[in-house]
Amino acid sequence: MDKIILSAQLEYISSFRKKTDSLIEEMEAFALEHNVPILSWQSAEFLEQLVLMKNPRRVLELGTAIAYSTIRIARHLRGKSVIHSIEKSVDNIAVAKEFIAKSGLMDKIKVLEGDALNVMPQLKKKYDLIFLDADKEDYKRLFDYSLVLLRKGGVLVVDNLLWHGYAASTRVPSQYKESTRHIREFNSLFMNQPNLKTSIIPVGDGLGVGVKF
Repeated sequence: MDKIILSAQLEYISSFRKKTDSLIEEMEAFALEHNVPILSWQSAEFLEQLVLMKNPRRVLELGTAIAYSTIRIARHLRGKSVIHSIEKSVDNIAVAKEFIAKSGLMDKIKVLEGDALNVMPQLKKKYDLIFLDADKEDYKRLFDYSLVLLRKGGVLVVDNLLWHGYAASTRVPSQYKESTRHIREFNSLFMNQPNLKTSIIPVGDGLGVGVKF
């Protein structure tokens, strides 16, 4: 499925998109050219709004990719606030570090190299905001670690919960069947977690937002 929101509504919303700067445009072009999945611009803007509202001191991102969402979050962190971003792909890490250097936000961003399932148990301090956008088959285990690392009152954001529309579809192409199963199982877990107030927001590819209480 190409659209999870009606095209007329999407076109209308897109008409209000403000022009981004050259670095963001360069990153979006790179992702498109090299087929690197990044956060949709609609979801990125929503995430930026959450950062501005929450004003987190410590942010954890699971899945750096080329640091597109990392940089967009870091730009809105105030004072001594920081974002730690975990990435296991050596190729992605190299590209991400180049873009981070261009952004001038090296003091705000720390890339933690390795598999998040191995890195997260080593983290000791809690986070005010956690953004999960990693391999779908790992979502459930990463979610468990996230709940431990998220402080009370903290916000957990999860991308791709509508999964190109297939999470709610009765017709799923064979190449998406396994990943769709993972997303559906995760959505059930996420929406029924007793210590989170959760919602699935139909923006981008579907954002899950949960507040820990």
